[in-house]
Amino acid sequence: MPKQKTRKSVSKRFKVTGSGKLKRNKAGHSHMLIRRDKDVKRSAKKATVVAPSFEKRMKKMMAKAGS
Repeated sequence: MPKQKTRKSVSKRFKVTGSGKLKRNKAGHSHMLIRRDKDVKRSAKKATVVAPSFEKRMKKMMAKAGS
């Protein structure tokens, strides 16, 4: 059976932490920032952890992250 290929789009968007969780960046920090609240802009800068319900699916797409 052939190896599963890595989905490059997923591997570029997510990073695996030391404990094996997936880290992602928040959306909404690229344009039209003038009308957004400061708190929203500040929180969008920070990375967050992927929800457990999606984590298994994303790791499967990354193939090497531990399927």
